[in-house]
Amino acid sequence: MQHERVFINGSAGHIEVFVEPTPAARGIALIGHPHPLFGGTADNKVVTTLARTFRELGHATLRPSFRGVGGSEGHHDHGIAETDDLHAVLAWGRERFGHTLPVYLGGFSFGAYVVTRLARRLQDEGTPARRLVLVGTAAGFIEGARSYQTEAVAADTVVIHGAADTTVPLANVLAWAEPMNLPVVVVPGADHFFHRRLHILRDIIQRAWRDE
Repeated sequence: MQHERVFINGSAGHIEVFVEPTPAARGIALIGHPHPLFGGTADNKVVTTLARTFRELGHATLRPSFRGVGGSEGHHDHGIAETDDLHAVLAWGRERFGHTLPVYLGGFSFGAYVVTRLARRLQDEGTPARRLVLVGTAAGFIEGARSYQTEAVAADTVVIHGAADTTVPLANVLAWAEPMNLPVVVVPGADHFFHRRLHILRDIIQRAWRDE
């Protein structure tokens, strides 16, 4: 995938962002990557699959590196300061691609958790995202990590989870989604990283976008 590597100013220093522009962009898609302390990067295959799919749908994509990953400065802050950083990246993206373009948010694992926090902030600011795509969403207690109080999301959010996910148990995501009556697309046999099933992610998202 062809991309630009840029650095923007964040509250803890530089934020590294991989940018994939597209001619006559229909929207801006910002995508959060997995947990930095467990090897998560913006080059993760689920993250790049999300970016590729958003580009195929006509959106310019932004894949920032969280604090302490790649060229991004600062230290891991359990999603709090990371939300601020995503907000800064989105502000930069709006300047680059246009303030009138709709914003789409995507995230995988820890990145999905942070994206729900950003979505709540944008809603409170009166500039809500058009739609969210969350994959392997960190929610509830996760062994070796922490307990995630994942934010509520809009009813049209696309939530995808692997039936065989041992990193974030499916039961965690169902318990988070149930009070919202939020459907969860479960992929049989898929683990947390959707090995050999990345094409299914792409197909699910593209089908969800038919009414966009």
